[in-house]
Amino acid sequence: MLSKFVTVFKIPELRQKIFLTLALLAVFRIGNFIPLPMVTQDQMAKVFNEMEEGSGGGGLGAALKMVQVLSASSFGMATIFGLGIMPYISASIIFQLLASVYPPLEKLQKEGESGRKKINEYTRYATVFLCLGQSFMWVKTLAGGFAGSGSLLLDDFSSFGWQVLAALIMTAGTILLMWIGEQIDEYGIGNGISLLIMAGILGRLPQAIGNVWGAAKNGGIALGSPMGIEKILVLVASFILVIFMVIAVSQAQRRIPTQSAKHVRGRRVFGGHRQFLPLKVNQSGVMPIIFASSLLMFPMFLFQQLANVWSGNDMLQALASAFGGERGFLYNLCYVALIYFFCYF
Repeated sequence: MLSKFVTVFKIPELRQKIFLTLALLAVFRIGNFIPLPMVTQDQMAKVFNEMEEGSGGGGLGAALKMVQVLSASSFGMATIFGLGIMPYISASIIFQLLASVYPPLEKLQKEGESGRKKINEYTRYATVFLCLGQSFMWVKTLAGGFAGSGSLLLDDFSSFGWQVLAALIMTAGTILLMWIGEQIDEYGIGNGISLLIMAGILGRLPQAIGNVWGAAKNGGIALGSPMGIEKILVLVASFILVIFMVIAVSQAQRRIPTQSAKHVRGRRVFGGHRQFLPLKVNQSGVMPIIFASSLLMFPMFLFQQLANVWSGNDMLQALASAFGGERGFLYNLCYVALIYFFCYF
């Protein structure tokens, strides 16, 4: 294993692809720490942490936390890459769905590489419009505050013009992320969007390790303590097991047996060999999970807003709780159904 890893860096072309990918991922991580100058970052972080802990927001903090993980975004500290790559993923979902029901797009999809390039061009345009709408709504939300926190914008930058500028900055950040993902696809090691999401997840790993270490340091690691040695061992074992299972499922194949017919040429017999057609068990990768999660954000926000408008409606309150904070049977049922649908799609 180690010798193969060293061999990769001995091949100039592969080495160049890896270094380019790492450089672009570094740009992505640096951009996640460049804040918007219009936002009071300290107050923003405090309010967001309170929502994640469940003290306010009605489950909104947990939902935003999941959005951060799946979209490589940074809502907790409003940055130039605050929207992440989610608008591009949403635009991709829209055009993939439209391609199956809208004849002109379906015709483009069947034209091969040229048609796919045209659809990708439309996807980029749609990403810009989605970014403008989402970023402006996000800035307006910051101006209104969360859970009675008051405006999270600085007084000198609270006017409408500064809000538009903040939305344009966040839109430009997402477009840059889209370009970085495409450059990784074309000149790097591929899977650019997935790598951006992975980098966002790994970027939170040091904080998670720090939280575990802090809990172990404060409460001790004795048996039965809040973060005892037995819990740490189970956590490490689960982490390794999940990685092993993900790799196993990603590499798994369903081998369809094939039998070639025998034929005679002169006195020699050819053919008759048994072979197999390898089909990956997980053909669609992780994208159905990302698509399903992103679509389930819409009913969550919709029911929460409707529940706030009609506060006396028990059904809306129950739906907002089911898709927001609790995420019980109904949420998981829709989640699994959407994953099956996108895997098939």
